[in-house]
Amino acid sequence: MAGDAPRVHYLAGFSCPLGGLEAGKPRVLCHEAEVFLSTGSEFVYVYDQEGGLLTAVYRFPGQVWHLQLLAPHRALYVLCARRGIYCLSLDTPSRSVSQANKDSEDGELPYPVIPVDPDACVLPDATLCAFTVLDDLLVTLAQGPTQWKLQLFERPRLGEDPQPGQVGEVELSTYTPQAGIPGKPTAPCFLPVLCCVSLPGSRAPHGHPQGCGAFTLEEALFGLLFGADATLLESPVILCGLPDGQLCCVVLRALVTSKSAPGNPKALVRILHHLEEPVIFIGALKTEPQTEEAVESELPSEEVHSDCLVALGHDGRTLAIKASWDESGNLVPELQEYCLPGPVLCAACGRGGRIYHSTPLDLCVVDLAQGSIPLDPQQPNRAPGGLPPTLCPASLSICSVLTVSVSPRAPAGETLLLALSAKGRLMTCSLSCKTPGPTRMTAASADRKIKELLSGIGDVSERVSFLKKAVDQRNKALTSLNEAMNLSCALLSSRQGPRPISCTTTTSWSRLPLQDVLTATCLLENSGDFSLDRGWTLCIQVLTSSSALDLDAAGSAVSYTIPVDRLGPGSQREVTLPLGPTESGVLDLPVTVSCALFYSLREVVGGALAPSDPLEDPFLEEHALDLLPEQEGICLPLSRHTVDMLQCLRFPGLASPHAQAPCLLSPACDPVDTFLETCRVPSREPAGLASLRAKYLPPPVASVQVSAELLRTALEDARSGVPLCSATLQWLLAENAAVDTVKAQALSSIQGVAPSGTDIHLIIREVAVTDLCPAGPIQAVEIQVESSSLADMCRAHHAIVGRMQAMVREQAAQNSSPPDLRMQYLRQIHANHEVLLREVQALRDRLCTEDEASSCATAQRLLQVYKQLRSPSLVLL
Repeated sequence: MAGDAPRVHYLAGFSCPLGGLEAGKPRVLCHEAEVFLSTGSEFVYVYDQEGGLLTAVYRFPGQVWHLQLLAPHRALYVLCARRGIYCLSLDTPSRSVSQANKDSEDGELPYPVIPVDPDACVLPDATLCAFTVLDDLLVTLAQGPTQWKLQLFERPRLGEDPQPGQVGEVELSTYTPQAGIPGKPTAPCFLPVLCCVSLPGSRAPHGHPQGCGAFTLEEALFGLLFGADATLLESPVILCGLPDGQLCCVVLRALVTSKSAPGNPKALVRILHHLEEPVIFIGALKTEPQTEEAVESELPSEEVHSDCLVALGHDGRTLAIKASWDESGNLVPELQEYCLPGPVLCAACGRGGRIYHSTPLDLCVVDLAQGSIPLDPQQPNRAPGGLPPTLCPASLSICSVLTVSVSPRAPAGETLLLALSAKGRLMTCSLSCKTPGPTRMTAASADRKIKELLSGIGDVSERVSFLKKAVDQRNKALTSLNEAMNLSCALLSSRQGPRPISCTTTTSWSRLPLQDVLTATCLLENSGDFSLDRGWTLCIQVLTSSSALDLDAAGSAVSYTIPVDRLGPGSQREVTLPLGPTESGVLDLPVTVSCALFYSLREVVGGALAPSDPLEDPFLEEHALDLLPEQEGICLPLSRHTVDMLQCLRFPGLASPHAQAPCLLSPACDPVDTFLETCRVPSREPAGLASLRAKYLPPPVASVQVSAELLRTALEDARSGVPLCSATLQWLLAENAAVDTVKAQALSSIQGVAPSGTDIHLIIREVAVTDLCPAGPIQAVEIQVESSSLADMCRAHHAIVGRMQAMVREQAAQNSSPPDLRMQYLRQIHANHEVLLREVQALRDRLCTEDEASSCATAQRLLQVYKQLRSPSLVLL
C-alpha cells in the first residue's frame, strides 16, 4: 500500500538512558529546515536539516512534556513537568554558553548548552499536563485533585507579566487519582491530548500554530460534531483526549463568554466518545478520492479541509468519524471503530487518508480512503465515500519509533516522516504517495515475500513464548497467593484448637570445648493440607531480658530468617539456635523465643507484575511495583516460648549410681585468673568475695505458698498416686531435660546448678497457714528456692511465680471459689508491705548519697527488707 520500500536516512543521535527512551514524552516538530526535538529529558534540541548539525540545545529546570511552535511569531512554547509553560524567542541572537555549563555534567556533550532563564516561565503552574497555543490565546489542561480543568488565558509573551489574564475555565470529568505522597500531585502515566479544530475560511482571531495540534474540518462534519451554535459563531473547538479514554470538546467562544455570563458549566463540555483506554493521538484526514495529478501537485503547506476525525487509544482502539447520509436523506455522523495492533506509542496523519502509527515492534500505515467512492455530479445529494469496514496495517519495517510527525519539506508525490527511535536516533523516512495496482509477482519477489512471512511467523512465535512465560508466571503467583490466603485464614481462625502449621521450641545443653551452651530447637511442622513453597520464610526472634544486676540495661534482640522451601503436608523442619551464655559467661534469663511465618509479596508477585517483554508495555514496566501495597509481606505469628531458670537448671547429682556424672564446664573465664587460682596456697578458708558472702551473709531465700486444694485440682491428671510435693516438683520441672529422672525418684527437694555455675536448692513441703481463715488452718504447699547468688535466686523465683500465675488464671476460668478469709488480717499484711516498699525506696535513695563506710549498714538493712518481701505470709488460693 505504501508503494516502494521506505527510504530511511539517519540524521543525528541523542543520548538516552539504559533501556531506551520512555514512550509518551518525546516530541518532534518541524518548521522549514529546523527540527525542534525533545527526548523526554530536560533538554530541547534544535537541528538544522540543511546544515546537518545541531544549532542549539536548551536546558530546562525539569522534564519536558510538550512542545508547541508559533511560527509567525518565532516563539517556542515548552511545557516543563511540575514547573509550567516557558516561552523561548527563536530570533534572540544571544545563544552564548555561560561558565556554569562547563562542568563535568555537560562535558560529554559536543555542543553548547543554553540554560533557560527562570524569567522565561510565562505561566508557572505545577498541575499543567497539556496545552495548545493560538494567536492570542493559550489553552491549558490542569490536573486537579479529582478533576481535569480546562483553562483559557490571554497568550503570554516573553518579558511580560508572568501571570497572564485568565479568560475562562471549565471542569471536565472526574478521575481517580493515583496513590502517592499526600499533598503532592502524582505525574500521570499517560499525558492528555489537546488540539484545536476550526471551520474552513473562518475569520476568527485564533489562528493555527504550525505543526500538530490544529486542523480544519469540513463544515458538514464540523456541524454534526459540535452543533449549529459553533458553526454559526465560526468558533474554534478544543478537543480533549483524556487518559481514561474520554474524547470531549469545548466550544472556545462559549468558554470565553462564560466568564462574563456564567451559566451551567456542564453545558460547555460535550463528550463525543469513550475509547475506554488512554487517548494517545487526535487528528484529521481527507479521505475523499483525488486524482493522481491532484495528489502530486498538492503542496504540503497548503491548508487541507479534512473530512474525517480520528482518535487512537493506547491499546490500538481507533475511532473514525465522517459525515454521511442515512436512508431518510438526513446528514448524520458515520462512526467506525477499528482495532489496530498495540500498544500504540505515537501516531501522525498524512496525505491520502493515511495514518502512521508506531508500536514497539513496527511502524505501520493504514489507509482510510480505501472505502471512499468518487462523488457523482449527477447525484449531488449522495453522501461522501464511506469508511472501510476494516483496516489492514502495512509494515514499514521500522521498529521502536517513539514519536513521528509529517514533514512539510516532502517532494511532490512523496511523504516525508520525521521520527525518533527508542535509542535516541533522529531519522527521516521517505514514502511514495502512489498506490500501485496489482502486478505480476516474480520468483524473486515471491521468495522475498516468503522470507518476510517466515520472519514474521518467527517473531510471532517468539512473542507467544514470551506471553506464555508471563502467563505461567502469573498463574503460579496467583496459586501461591491463594495458598497463602487459605493458610492465613486457617492460622488466624484456629487460635485455640490444633493449627495446620505449628512451631514448638525445646531447650537443651550442648557441650563445646570451652563451655556448655544452651540451645533452642524450633520444630516447624506442617500437619495440614497446605504446602509452603517459594516466598515463605521462618522468622525467629530471640529476646533477652535486662540484666538483674543492672536495672537500667535494656534487653537485646537477635533475629534469624530461614527460607522455607517445599515444606509439604506432613513434613518437618528443625532449626537449632544458640541462646548463651555470652563470651563473658552471662546468660540473661528469661529469654523469649518468638516464631512467625513471613510471606514476601515482593518476591512472589513482583516478578509476575513486570512484563517479560520490555517492549510489550513500557508504562507497565515503570509502574509495576507501584501496584504492590506499602507493606512488603504478610507476617503470621506461630508461637511464643519463654525460657526461664527452671528450664536451664542442670542436676549432675541425679545421674545413675553406676554411671559417672558428667563434669559441668563452668563459663569461660580469664586465663590469668585461672592461673592465679591454681597457684594459690591451699587453706581451710575460701578467699575472695565469694568467701566473704558465704561466711557473713546467709544465702538468699524466697518462698511461695500455694493452697494444697488448688494444686490437687490443677495436678489431678498428673499426680496418679504421687505425693503432692513430688507432683508439684515434677510440674515445675516439666520442661527441663531431667524431668524423667525426677519422676523416677519421686523427689520433693532437689539441688541443681544454674547456668552461671552457682547452686540452686528447691525445697517443697506441706505447711499449715493459720490466722488467715476463720474456719481453721489452711493446708498449703510451700515452694522454697535458695541460692548463694541473689540474681539466680530472683530468676528462679520469677519462673515459679510465672507458673503459679498461669495456674491460678486457668483455675479461675473454671469458676472455682476461694474459702472465707479474714479481711482485716489481709488489710494488715497489705499495709505492712506498703511500709516495706516505702522503706526500700528510702534505702535505695540513701545508697546513692552515702560513703562506702556508711553504706554497708544500709545495704544490710535493704537485704533484710527484701527478704521480708519475698516471704509475704500469703497463700495462693
